[in-house]
Amino acid sequence: MNTVLLDFKTRVEEVDCYFIFLENLIKEKTKLSFLNSNGEYQLKSLEPELVKTLKANGFLLLYNLVESTMRNGIEAIYDEFRSTGVCFDKIKPNIKITILQNLQNCFKNSSAKNIHSKITQISIDIITATFEREKIFSGNVDAKVIRDIADKYGFSHCTDCSKTKNGQNLLVVRETRNDLAHGIKSFEEVGRDKTIDELLEIKEEVIEYLRQILQNIQEYLDNKEYLD
Repeated sequence: MNTVLLDFKTRVEEVDCYFIFLENLIKEKTKLSFLNSNGEYQLKSLEPELVKTLKANGFLLLYNLVESTMRNGIEAIYDEFRSTGVCFDKIKPNIKITILQNLQNCFKNSSAKNIHSKITQISIDIITATFEREKIFSGNVDAKVIRDIADKYGFSHCTDCSKTKNGQNLLVVRETRNDLAHGIKSFEEVGRDKTIDELLEIKEEVIEYLRQILQNIQEYLDNKEYLD
């Protein structure tokens, strides 16, 4: 879990740096300059279309943070299962169901033939052998998905609503990211709809929500709340 928290901190710093730079550009606290034909640097204002594109890019950065954070958080749970050697009989019923669903998915994806090589003690190894990190999410992560996952594994999805709005802006981030990824909306359309102050508010609430969810997962692991 320490690795997860460190990765989160690093990614948050990347997002913060981008938004600080973007805010400074838009509010003209930072200026761009270019080298003219005389070999002299001249200040240049941002073109409105470029501003919109840069704002839209912020949603891609935020969604990347959301999905990577939650993927790492779930992987940390399985790392805990692996390191403690917990067996299938000892975990909570909801987690058992999730493990069996993972196994079913392996058969559907024709990857079951690879499982036997990972299993020596079936009651222990079946928990982690059926886990496929790359297939947890596919551009679909929002607060509802996180709540559903929390219920599956048994960690809390409660956060301080005054700081996180219970993650409601994750839906905005997810839908906007998908609109951009699938070409439903242009970068100009997305950037036109949000001011920099609105973007900064969304960023802060999303980051705080993820931070508190990670804290919940940390407590869940520390207290071994996965045990029945």
